[in-house]
Amino acid sequence: MKKVILTILLLTAGLVAQAQDKKEEGIKFTDTKTIPCTSIKDQYRSGTCWCFSGVGYLESEILKASGKEIDLSEMWLVRNLYFEKVVKYVRLHGSLNLEQGGGLDEVLYAAKKYGVVPEEVYHGHNYGTEKPEFGELIEILKSYAKAVVSNRNRKLTTAWMNGLNGILDAYFGPRVEEFTYQGKQYTPTTFLESLPIKTSDYISLTSFTHHPFYEKFIIEIPDNWLWQEVYNVTMDEMMQVIDSAMEQGYAVLWGTDVSEKGFNRQKAIGVIPQEDVESLEGTDAAHWNKLSATEKNALIYGLKAPVKEKQITQEMRQKAFDNYETTDDHGMIIIGTATDQAGHPFYKVKNSWGVRKPYDGYYYFSRPFVQYKTIDIMVNKKAVSKEILKKLKVSLAK
Repeated sequence: MKKVILTILLLTAGLVAQAQDKKEEGIKFTDTKTIPCTSIKDQYRSGTCWCFSGVGYLESEILKASGKEIDLSEMWLVRNLYFEKVVKYVRLHGSLNLEQGGGLDEVLYAAKKYGVVPEEVYHGHNYGTEKPEFGELIEILKSYAKAVVSNRNRKLTTAWMNGLNGILDAYFGPRVEEFTYQGKQYTPTTFLESLPIKTSDYISLTSFTHHPFYEKFIIEIPDNWLWQEVYNVTMDEMMQVIDSAMEQGYAVLWGTDVSEKGFNRQKAIGVIPQEDVESLEGTDAAHWNKLSATEKNALIYGLKAPVKEKQITQEMRQKAFDNYETTDDHGMIIIGTATDQAGHPFYKVKNSWGVRKPYDGYYYFSRPFVQYKTIDIMVNKKAVSKEILKKLKVSLAK
């Protein structure tokens, strides 16, 4: 009898353990396509996701075109663009967003104007740390720029730009004129020209209804201090471009909003859960209605299992943008596709927050999240269908 009871207890314990494991399983992903990319970087204590994602994107394009990995310097482009940003701030009498962030197109703009250099040539941390830490730097730049604008001379001196360059050189290091890389001599411009990519190969797209479709407009986000233009397409066409890029092995540079409740940093997942209880019946609905708001949120956003998500429409995208619910928070790179255990489609995304659990610095965002929270994307024009390019009056040769 004791043996029988012991066996029953062991079986019961096993079943309970299995039930707990199943309950705590969480959302599991199976990668269905992964586009080769370079290693995960860490922007650390700097608001430079725009540069880390943009540089990582160019590295992916180089890898696709040549099969060779290269580590390009982010800080080279940051240093040159911060100079331009402060100058524009002064020209506008202080009426510009002078912060660390930037827009999706800035890396391409800066590469075209200033060239690129390898990381080993320009590390850019000339202030005693191995990782970017911009807290002191940005406050100094803002204070300096404000002092220039508000000076009592009623005009600008011929020295202030030299002073700005002095600050930037002190923090990032002097600008590189020439360098040797793998036994060859380059300038930043000739190094860019030696790479198997062209800055004219790319196109930026978004999808909002407050501007006409198939035309360009300056996207109205605070970090777009360069006033760069993007092409406007429908939401469905934007998603077609992303899917086409994935199918053809092209990464996608992605500007998005990670302040959304459905984005969980610890679990590295972004979803847009369905919050209504229309599908619940009887005792389930009664139980749900008794829960507090905190308890409901914990169930919806706890991500302990695959969730039912909202069906995103063009109107929902626009409303969220107009109401400041969708903001320009972060830049990343879409480098693949995946499904969860319920078969829901996700995109695999390369981030710049360092190698961290649970996916070694990669994140998974659902299709509804990308539909809803995309600010803009950049992609190789070869990944865009001829029909969409025709609507935009864009040629592959341009």
